[in-house]
This record gives sequence, structure tokens and C-alpha cells, in this order.
Amino acid sequence: MAVLDEGFAALEFDALRSAALERAGELGCRHADLRVEKIRTQSVTLRDARLEGAVDDLSIGMGVRVVRAGAMGFAGTVATDVDAAGQLVAAAVDAAAVAARAGGEAVELADEPEHGVVEWAASYRIDPTEVPLADKVARLGAWSAGLLRARGVEHVTASLLCVAEDKYFANLAGTIARQQRVRLQPSLEALAAAEDSSTFETMRTCAPPVGRGYEYLDGEGWDFTAELAELPELLAEKLRAPSVEPGAYDLVIDPTNLWLTIHESVGHATELDRALGYEAAYAGTSFATPDKLGELRYGSELMNVTGDRTTQYGLATVGFDDEGVEAQRFGLVSDGVLVGYQLDRRIAAAAGLGRSNGCAFADSPLSIPLQRMANVSLRPAAGRGPTTAELIGGIDRGIYVVGDKSWSIDMQRYNFQFTGQRFFLIERGRLAGQLRDVAYQATTTEFWGALAAVGGESTYLLGGAFNCGKGQPGQVAPVSHGAPSALFRGIRVLNTRAESGR
Repeated sequence: MAVLDEGFAALEFDALRSAALERAGELGCRHADLRVEKIRTQSVTLRDARLEGAVDDLSIGMGVRVVRAGAMGFAGTVATDVDAAGQLVAAAVDAAAVAARAGGEAVELADEPEHGVVEWAASYRIDPTEVPLADKVARLGAWSAGLLRARGVEHVTASLLCVAEDKYFANLAGTIARQQRVRLQPSLEALAAAEDSSTFETMRTCAPPVGRGYEYLDGEGWDFTAELAELPELLAEKLRAPSVEPGAYDLVIDPTNLWLTIHESVGHATELDRALGYEAAYAGTSFATPDKLGELRYGSELMNVTGDRTTQYGLATVGFDDEGVEAQRFGLVSDGVLVGYQLDRRIAAAAGLGRSNGCAFADSPLSIPLQRMANVSLRPAAGRGPTTAELIGGIDRGIYVVGDKSWSIDMQRYNFQFTGQRFFLIERGRLAGQLRDVAYQATTTEFWGALAAVGGESTYLLGGAFNCGKGQPGQVAPVSHGAPSALFRGIRVLNTRAESGR
């Protein structure tokens, strides 16, 4: 357990809480909450082992949300003094009054018990934002130089994104929560060109972003040494590989690729605000509407998907969400049937679904909390379960898909296509070299209905992203998605080069 940040702890939280919440009570607010946050974000980028850019950003401030006379109001400021806290409440009440005049249904929040005074910190040892820039540049530079020494590698781009997030939350119900978490995202991409310069290929590392400390780069959770050692030969093979013949293939999809398909086709589709139509302008609504709850055949009986804000090292893992709801694990798809949604307190109340399952998040103290994604994950097979090699061994003609790249999905989270970093032809249960220009295409229910086997725990991995977008004004949220290797039968494969007219 990490020690909560001492500098952040020095703020006068008791005085800020009193100034904000007592004033909210005086102004007749049925609900009020205060968030004080400090977010440190660092990014480092190297091009061919030379520093290209570095950013070290620190943001701190307060946000107050109120519910008064059936309307919600929010206000935020970069100030952290007692006078500003009282003024924020007045501004939030004024915003609620404007919202009330605009009409619409009255705002209700689902009940949540008081949790008292609680502290939570993510599992990590080394805060990545405290590691000196010189050390980060040296590590990325050494990794880049190693790749550049390999025959055929012409350029290497390396980057590292680190975030440390400290948060204080208090509400009128009596919950007071202090939390701290960190996350980091390393990435290296190599480029190689054909000898006649007629074409080129790139290949990126598959190491996922994680809610871990800097020890991740030392090999705790991922073997960077092994991946970087094999990447040049994999890239050279990809450059020589034949272009895929389009058609129907059995696919074994590695979790380094499948996480993104889960994110787009299940994660966003089971956000209840999206399914109800509250969220429509940013990436659309969802085909998985509430009238289908308990009835929609989302996929085969092997498909079991959970939402979880308690997953160790998950990017969306917290102790409490930004409405004071305790982190939980909950079902979304069970035995292939839609059984649940991701909820915040307002959407849970509006849909009559009882308690929120803790999916509210704001990306800064100046942003209002939105219903955001939990760590949405496909469960592995019970017991030992098959290995990736065993899944491949059961295929006569197919493709093994590794690593994420581009994606496309419609405004209902239904029609999609995905590409990847590495594609291997499978012939009679064996890998038979790489392919190029591969994309797989399906509808959500067609794809998950074709799920024929899921790997065991040994194949399970948390993937994810720092930058899931939603809302207007737009907000970004970090989220992880766990998955085992999985086998899908008869999936449509496109040749991207032919589709583009090249």
C-alpha cells in the first residue's frame, strides 16, 4: 500500500468541507459533494533514441456538485482556499437554477450508504511521476538504441506517459474519502522499409498500460527485455509476409488485441446512459437497449463479462467513485445473455435499478462526473482451461491476431472492424508465418456468437487505454479490459490494402 501524498494531505480539507457543505445545506441543497484533486501528468517522447519532447503538468483544484429543486448544478475552480469553496457552492446552485428553468425530468440520485472516513491507495511501489526525467530518457533511449542496432530497423519512436492522481471527496451524507492512484503507459514502435523502398511496415510493443508503479518497467508484470529482443525479427518477417486472402477464417485472438474489441462492442454498449439515449452526440448510443435486459443473446454461452472497479492494477480501479459509491464487481453478460449495465447514481435512479455500481468519474476537478466505464473484462475458462497453443492446435485454417491497432465501429456499437499489430496464418494447428493487411469485420452479436472457446487463466491479461473519450465538453478516462485468448469461428477477414484501392 502506497503512502498518500503528504503535500496534498497538507491542504485544509476539514475547513474546505465545512465551508462547502455547510453552505450547501443553508441554500437548501438535497445533495452536495466536494472533490479536491491534484493530478500530475508527465509524457516523454524519443525519436531514434533522441529526446523529442517532455511535458510535466500539474493541475489542482476543487469541484462542487449540488442537487437543488430537482436540478443538478456544478462549478469548479483552480483555487483551494476556504472562501473559494463557499463561492463554488453559490455558483453550483446558480447553475442548478439555470438547469431547472430549462425543464426536463427532476434529478434523483440512487441511495448510497454513508461510508464514514476512508482512505484507499492503489497497489504500487514507485510513483512514476517522481522518477527523474533523466532516468526515463536513459531507459527509453537504451531500449530504442537496441532496436536501432537490429538489421532493417530504420526508425524507432518511444514514449512513456505517467499519471499520479490524488483525490479528496466529501458529501452531505457523511462520506469522506481520500484516494491515490498511479498509472503509466510505455510504448515503442519500430519502422522498417523494403530494400527498394516500395513499402514499409511498423510494429509496436504490446505491453499494456497499467495501474502500476515504475517497477513495471523493471519487469514486474511484463517482460520488456523479451519483447524488445524478438520485435526486430517479427517486423522483418512482417515486411516479407504475403498479403492476406480475404474470406472467412477461424480466429484465435490474443488478449493484447481482444481488449479493444471488448471496449468498443461491450464496454461502451453497456453504459446505461448511452443505452437510454442520454449520451448520443459523442460516439452514439447502443443497440443493447434496456428492453432487452435479460433477453438479448449477446454471444455464445462461453461469453461471461463483468464490470469491476476493484481489479488489481486496473486503470479504472478505485476505492470509491466520484459520487462516493464504493467500488464493486458486477455482471454485464452471463452465459451469453445481457444481464446488467454500468451505472452512476443518477442513471441508476432514472432506470429504477437500485444502487449505483460505482461508475462515475470526472477527469479533473473542473469537470462534472459522468457515467464512465469500469474495467470490463471477459472471464477465462474455469479450471485449467486451454492454453493459446492448444486453441491454435484445434484450427485447420485460421489466423492468430496479436496486438491492437486501428478500429472502426458504428454509432450503435454494432457493426465493426478491427486490425492489429501481428497476424499469423494457422494451418493444420500450427503457425505458418505472418500475414499482412488483415482486418476482421462483424456485427457485435455475430462476433460474440461465434465465440467457440476461451483460454484459461494462464492466457488472461489486462489490456486497456488511457484515453477513452465521452461527453461534451469531452472528457477522457483510463480503463482496463481483461481477456483470455479466445477462439472465434468463421469470422469475415478483409484485405485492407485491397479495400483502400492500393
